[in-house]
Amino acid sequence: MPRQPIATDNAPAAIGPYSQAVRSGNQVFLSGQIPLDPATGQLVEGDIATQSRRVFDNLAAVCAAAGGSLDQVVRVGIYLMDLGDFAAVNAVMADYFTAPYPARSTIQVSGLPRGARVEVDAILAFD
Repeated sequence: MPRQPIATDNAPAAIGPYSQAVRSGNQVFLSGQIPLDPATGQLVEGDIATQSRRVFDNLAAVCAAAGGSLDQVVRVGIYLMDLGDFAAVNAVMADYFTAPYPARSTIQVSGLPRGARVEVDAILAFD
């Protein structure tokens, strides 16, 4: 199947040779988002909850550009610098998703781009 790139100015531009998202058939694969402000391209300041909200807002913007919403996300991958932030990120995610919740993995990593504390990617599915 051909790949169709998805892009929006309402989320940070890709900072490398990749697309914000790619549609293939009835699925959209969203690249990882870190807590960058799309207007400035700078990492947002604040605690892990503030940074997580920016990440999920960025993902929602990419979903909208693909013609969907977070309600259609079937899988989420969360990458944390510190698993001690798990509960706070989990609480923020609960503000953005409703049951039935998407499948998810949460992984502690040794580093993220630009010194971010959290990155999230997702898969969006259409009927």
